[in-house]
Amino acid sequence: MKLELYQVDTFTGKLFGGNPACVVPLTEWLPNEMLLKIAKENAVAETAFFIDKGYKIQLRWFTPEIEMDLCGHATLATAHCLHSILNYPQNILIFETLSGDLTVTIRNELYTLCLPARKPTMDSLPEIISKSLSIQPIEVLKSRDYVLVYENETQIKNLVIDRQTFDKINLDPGGIAVTALGDNCDFVSRYFTPQSTILEDPVTGSAHCSLIPFWAERLNKKSMLAYQLSDRIGKLICEDKGERITISGEAKTYFVGSLWTE
Repeated sequence: MKLELYQVDTFTGKLFGGNPACVVPLTEWLPNEMLLKIAKENAVAETAFFIDKGYKIQLRWFTPEIEMDLCGHATLATAHCLHSILNYPQNILIFETLSGDLTVTIRNELYTLCLPARKPTMDSLPEIISKSLSIQPIEVLKSRDYVLVYENETQIKNLVIDRQTFDKINLDPGGIAVTALGDNCDFVSRYFTPQSTILEDPVTGSAHCSLIPFWAERLNKKSMLAYQLSDRIGKLICEDKGERITISGEAKTYFVGSLWTE
């Protein structure tokens, strides 16, 4: 079976920045084992598979290891493919996902994702996580992901993960977001996933479902600018809307091709 394959750099206005995601359109769902094999072969953090049902678009996300319940950057990549490559006629897209219906609004080549808020609450730091960190946080919170708050942006940049210790942590399907006030924006972050092929995710939309409500309350601001400080750097325009959050970003097509499943 021949399938189309697109690779898109998300939350960036330039190639080789942001977070790369692969997108594969389908007409019917393949077995989960095949979807996982494709994601593993693509070797990026997430591969999105979608089926256009007309009014709604069914959407699923796979890492090289598991199916995820939510992925922001691969949703943005899918919206970009539909809009800029496949000439989808609408500027508002509704995706049917494991996290409910998600909308993406497109305006002036800026993609705005509306996602569920996951406000983190105060928690304690497991010893095994503490041992894996070169710098200790000043606050610990948790929702799906741990949110570790640091003193400043420099600590976020300098943080080193002990991979051998870190991979003993079981947070399936979550991860660990580290964050601090930004020097030239409202807040910065990095995101790590234990036992994952890709330890540090370049830009993580789903983590901002927790970061946005946390910083909105802390800064008493609804609209914020954030950067994710991976090597590829991601820019996210954020807004807190109570039960929902929005994240806006740009995207660039890197690759258009085909794949064969047999």
